[in-house]
Parts: sequence; structure tokens; C-alpha cells
Amino acid sequence: MSLPLFHRTDLEKAFAALRRDLIHPDGPRISTMRNYRFAIVQYEPEKELKLRREVQRLSDDLRTHGWMVLAIDLQQLLFERIRAQGSDWAQRVVRMEQQSAGIGLERGLGYLKSKLVPLIEGPDGLAADCSRIIRDYARQHPENVDRTLALIGRAGAIYPFFRSSALLRHLDGQTAQVPVVLLYPGERRGLTGLSFMGMLEPDNDYRPRIYP
Repeated sequence: MSLPLFHRTDLEKAFAALRRDLIHPDGPRISTMRNYRFAIVQYEPEKELKLRREVQRLSDDLRTHGWMVLAIDLQQLLFERIRAQGSDWAQRVVRMEQQSAGIGLERGLGYLKSKLVPLIEGPDGLAADCSRIIRDYARQHPENVDRTLALIGRAGAIYPFFRSSALLRHLDGQTAQVPVVLLYPGERRGLTGLSFMGMLEPDNDYRPRIYP
């Protein structure tokens, strides 16, 4: 029996399966649940650059087939929220974090979390920004909803302040039925468990399909 010249990596297999499910003849099939168009691509954090190449390859392929790809950068959204707090807000937070860290590193991290988590979590956090981007496009191009993909990435850049399961919960029902894929840096634990960045306790609160 001959062996293939090239073996696909798990990441390549994940994107091949995602592409196949997205361009299904009967419409996107990234979830087995009706009216729930969410999925997760899990990847090892150290393979971020490889992930970006696969994302670019998928995006180019989909656009060739008449799709629109909305690339949503969570880090950029957080920066925009920080800038919206005022010109001296970040400087004050950094100064206080350094003072707190001088007493103890955990204390400094705790202070930083107290300031950043409210900007990130909850229905009015980054989920609201993602929803706005997706819904604005769907409202302007209602005929393209079934051929639009929202790719949410750069989650690792806001570790350890971010919980992806909460983001997807708050997005449920807020994306105008546009297929949404979260790019998840972490480890798979069991069938549905995911450990963010391979550092946090596994979160089993996931309804979406997890690729690969």
C-alpha cells in the first residue's frame, strides 16, 4: 500500500473540514444545531503563525468563490475600548499596576484584571463589538448572509483576561445568522473541554462544533 507524499497536520485538516462544511451545497454546515452557526478552530498557541497562513489560505479561497470574510481582531477591539476611556486612563492603570506589582505580582495582576475584565467580558464587552461588526455588514448586505464568514481571532493576545465560552454565549442570537468561527489558542481536553492557552482549567461550556 502506497503512502501519501505529504501528511496533513491537524491544523490543515481542521481548515479543510471547515472549508468543506462552509461551502456545502445546501448552505453552511458548521453546526449540527439548527439556527446555531458557531464553530471553534482549536490550535496550539505556539502555532499562531501557521494558523494565520491557514486563515489567509481559507479567506482567499472563499473570496474566490464569492464569499465575504469578516476578520475580527479581539486585540484591536480591546485597544479601541482602552482608547475610548480617555487619553490618561491607560497611563493611570499602568502606574497603579506597577505599584501593586511592587507589593506582589498576584496583586498587580488582580488590579489589572479589575480594570480590563469589565471592558472585555459580559454582553456589553467585546461580544457587543463583534456583534455590531457582523450585524452592520448583514444589514447592509442581507443577500450575502449565507456566503459571509466572521472569523474571530487574536484571543491569545488578551490572555489571561478572556473567556471564550462567555463570548460565544453573548453572541448567540446576535449575529444575524452569519456563520461565526472562533480561532481558539489552547488545548483540547476530552470531547468538549478546552483549556485556554493550555493554562486555564478546562472549560466544558461549549455548544459549537470544535475543529479538528
